[in-house]
Amino acid sequence: MTEIDINLIRRLREQSPKAQRLVLERYGNEVFAQVARMLPSTEDTEEVYQDVFVKVFKNIKMYDEGKSALRTWISRIAYNESITWLRHKRQSVIYFEDREGRIEELSDAEVEETFGRPNSDMVQLIRAALKHLPPEERAIITMFYYEELSLKEIAYVTESLPTTIASKLSRTRKKICKIIKMLQS
Repeated sequence: MTEIDINLIRRLREQSPKAQRLVLERYGNEVFAQVARMLPSTEDTEEVYQDVFVKVFKNIKMYDEGKSALRTWISRIAYNESITWLRHKRQSVIYFEDREGRIEELSDAEVEETFGRPNSDMVQLIRAALKHLPPEERAIITMFYYEELSLKEIAYVTESLPTTIASKLSRTRKKICKIIKMLQS
């Protein structure tokens, strides 16, 4: 951790408005994007986004820099707030489900072919496929690919194990490939 980060955390713990603005500038767009990829509407995203930073500023004294980077800790709060919002709303949305177990039949080579060299058409298909995933799976994919978090960081955010995240990531990638094939037909 850099001296700048240590100073920022100290100032946040002192409830410095300047430090709070700096955190919003530094992490705000990333948190908004993370929440937006999990929630159905912009209004809901804005509401949860605000709740995230209220919690960050209120609970900064509980942040343990020995366990994670500040960015990862904030991402964990964003993830938990989004999941809590989704559980309370219980919207009836139908997600892709692999009832026949055919996802496991996809080879890693097929998955790599889909994700390997994405062009603009494939990026659009991947985005469309993401909408057919449950929020938790969407979150893991976006944390890994969009936010470039490591398996260890995602495990921290989701309160899971890195090996569990690796398995979920592999299965979800196969699910996305299956959805893309369905969208293309």
